[in-house]
Parts: sequence; structure tokens; C-alpha cells
Amino acid sequence: MAFDFKKEYKEFYLPKAKPELVTVPPMNYIAVRGKGDPNEEDGAYKQAIGLLYGIAYTIKMSKKGSHQIDGYFDFVVPPLEGFWQQSGSNTIDYAHKENFEWISVIRLPDFVTKEDFDWAVQEAAAKKKLDFSPVEFLTVDEGLCVQCMHIGPYDDEPATVAAMDAFVQANGYANDLTDARRHHEIYLSDVRKTVPEKLKTVIRHPIKKV
Repeated sequence: MAFDFKKEYKEFYLPKAKPELVTVPPMNYIAVRGKGDPNEEDGAYKQAIGLLYGIAYTIKMSKKGSHQIDGYFDFVVPPLEGFWQQSGSNTIDYAHKENFEWISVIRLPDFVTKEDFDWAVQEAAAKKKLDFSPVEFLTVDEGLCVQCMHIGPYDDEPATVAAMDAFVQANGYANDLTDARRHHEIYLSDVRKTVPEKLKTVIRHPIKKV
């Protein structure tokens, strides 16, 4: 049976629908950086997602090719995630999505080295005849965070964030949102098949002790 990160690491992917503390270890990702409204038709964000999945599935299917990755085990491609910020602000203004600066990511299994990643980029580019140069190997060490499961439309996230902020303050912490430590979302639902009211999104914010 393929290894499923969501099931094996429930503390990171399946939090409760109320704020909680979590310490997140360093993780490696396939990443694409960009700016602008993620809802823009055929925009940079949607193009980035195509590149991410192109690399993810190249690595997953490497078992059938000539490039055998040391320590490989079959896995379910992890969910799409995003690190978000808006220039000059440590909060997110959902009314101005055009100002988003994002890093769209998919988690890599630990057995994938930078060399394996570089092979996957070259392999995907050759097979799909696309430019994968925007894709990068990114390590993120989030550390101490507050997180919560948000259920509902993305535009309703401010209510969940407000509950997280209240929890943080009540427990002697403060948000620590910076260029390096961003608003983090993990998308557990397929937006093409799920009504907005049932979308499940993990929201995670870096924090620090006051």
C-alpha cells in the first residue's frame, strides 16, 4: 500500500477545527514562486500548479524507469500547499488578491535528494516539452506554529484566523509572520469536486513566545 503522508502524519495534516500548537520539523518541497491573484484564469498560479504536479508524478513514477532512487517507496502524492504574504503587510487582505506573493509547494518524500530532484526536472521537461525552470527544491523549517482546520470557502478564512489569533494571545504567544515565516495553507479538498461549504484547508501561522 502506498505511503500516505496525510494518514501517517495526522498531526500536520488533520488538525481539529479549533486552534492548537504544533512544532513542525524541516521538510523538503517542490516549489514555484509567484505573484498575483490565484483565481486568475490561466494565470501564473494555475501554471505553477501544473509544474508542481509534473515533477511530483515524475518522481512517483520513477520506479518504472531507468533512474532508480535510493530508498524509494511508493507514496501518495501529498496535497498542494501554499505559503502566502502581501508586500508590506503581516496580514492577509482577501479583498486584494492581486497583491498576493505566494510560494506554491508539494512536499517531497525524505528519500528525494537534490540530485534526484534535478533529474526529475530534466526528465519532466524532456517528456512534457515544457519549461520547468521556475521549479525549485525548497527546505522549510516552520518550527513552532498555531494551526487549525478551516472548513468552508477560502474567503471565509479570516474568521478562523481570528480564532487562531485569540488562542495565540490567550496562551502567551504572538504571531511571527515574516518574509521567511509565512501564512501557510494545506489544501485537503479537490476544489473541482467539492462544494465551497465543505472545503477543508489547514491554516498554519508561525508564532513565538512572548
